[in-house]
Amino acid sequence: MVDVLGYRNVFGVLAPSTNTVVEPDYYRMAVPGVTPHVARIHIRDQTLSSNEDFEGLLDQIRAEINAACERVLTCDPDYLVMGMSAETFWGGVEGNRQFTEQLESFSGLKLATGADAVRRGLDLFGAKRLGVVTPYQPIADENVRLFLSEAGYDVVNLKGLRCPSAVDIARVSEDELRKAILEVDGPDVDAIVQVGTNLSMVGLADEAERWLGKPVIAINAATWWHALRSNGVTDQIHGFGTLLREH
Repeated sequence: MVDVLGYRNVFGVLAPSTNTVVEPDYYRMAVPGVTPHVARIHIRDQTLSSNEDFEGLLDQIRAEINAACERVLTCDPDYLVMGMSAETFWGGVEGNRQFTEQLESFSGLKLATGADAVRRGLDLFGAKRLGVVTPYQPIADENVRLFLSEAGYDVVNLKGLRCPSAVDIARVSEDELRKAILEVDGPDVDAIVQVGTNLSMVGLADEAERWLGKPVIAINAATWWHALRSNGVTDQIHGFGTLLREH
């Protein structure tokens, strides 16, 4: 039997309960016949004001993610999408591999992660020197840098916004993001990468590519693109960056 709305794909999405951006972003970038269905990973303490707090958030994710996965599996998805990016960069390339392997083994489904999506997009563009924007504390920035460095990229500039709580990430204004993009850009930067799925940047990234004349990869657009293309969905989607529009 084919799902009447998700007749091409039914995606199960795992997202923190504090995240108010990734789910509507995926709906904004929807294509006919592909439906995303979100299971929320319960976050009891959303404070992110220090490195220790950030590690505490990830401890909560790790304790709750299997239960969220079990819930979303009840809608019989055929693919999983990780709607949080920090955990997918944690521990570098090997950390992402282990995280992916653990969830795929638990669920029996393939998984799209933000780290893999960014890597796939950068390789497509041939970009090596990067400007990176994050909402994170320094410890998470270090793990983003670690993954990208191990994957063969040079992080030229990185701007961590150090949002004090998980919900505050969604309150970063477009003006703040525009300033951060310009801060990490430069003549020695091939592409801009934004991580943090609760940071709303898919529309701004599309605009910024026109100002800067180079790729600007917003994590939600990249992960959605990676999930679609990994399932043979090649629809071109406008308004969210070059990856979805041209590749």
